[in-house]
Amino acid sequence: MMTRTYSGLFVPEGTSDDPLAAHIERLFFDKGCPVALSRPDFGRLPRVGKDVASRIRAGLQLVDGPVDVIVVHRDADNAGPDARRVEIESAFRSAGTAADLVPVIPVRMTEAWLLLDEVAIRRVAGNPGGRARLNLPKRREVESRADPKGILRDCLLTASEESGRRRAAVARRFDDNRRQLLERLDLNGPVAQLHSWCSLIADIDAVVKRWHSGRSERA
Repeated sequence: MMTRTYSGLFVPEGTSDDPLAAHIERLFFDKGCPVALSRPDFGRLPRVGKDVASRIRAGLQLVDGPVDVIVVHRDADNAGPDARRVEIESAFRSAGTAADLVPVIPVRMTEAWLLLDEVAIRRVAGNPGGRARLNLPKRREVESRADPKGILRDCLLTASEESGRRRAAVARRFDDNRRQLLERLDLNGPVAQLHSWCSLIADIDAVVKRWHSGRSERA
C-alpha cells in the first residue's frame, strides 16, 4: 500500500528560519507520515501583518487550498514557551482551519539549538581545526541563557580566530553562518534532550497518532 504524503504549511518567524521546515519534514517522515511543507513567499501579498494569525491566513491564501498540518515557528523570547503556545493556538483557532497544528517554540531563541555543536560552529566559522576556547553553554543551561543570539555571534567570531578586517568580515557573515548551522542541525544530537525540542516531538507524535487513528477508522 502506498504511503500518503500529507500537505502542510510552514509559518516561520523569519525567512532565515526556513531550514526548520526540512527538519520538521524529516521528523514526520521518520514516524511514517511523509509531509510536504509549503514555504509561502509572503512578499507576494501587498501587506501581511507580523502577528501569527495574519501570517497563517496569508499562508493559507498563498498555498490556495486546505492543508493537513500547519507548523508555526515562534521563539519563546522573554514571554516564555507557555505564553507563546497560547498565542499560537489562539491565532490558529482564529484562522478557522481544520488542519492540525504543530508549534515550534525554541527557548529562548532558535540560536540556543545551535549552541550545542562545537564542531559545526568551528567548521562554519571557517576554522575547523581551531583551538580557541568557545565557552559554549552546557546543555542543561542553554535554554536559560538570556541572549543566545549574541552568544552564538561571539562564538563564531572566537572560533574563526581572525582579527582586523577578516574578523569584521566574519561578523558580517553572521546571518549566513546562522543559516548554515540551522541547516546542519543534528536532529538526534544534544538538541534532542532539550525541553523545547521534546515538546516539539510530543506535538508531532500527537498529530501522527491522530492521522494513524483516522486511517484505521477508514480501513
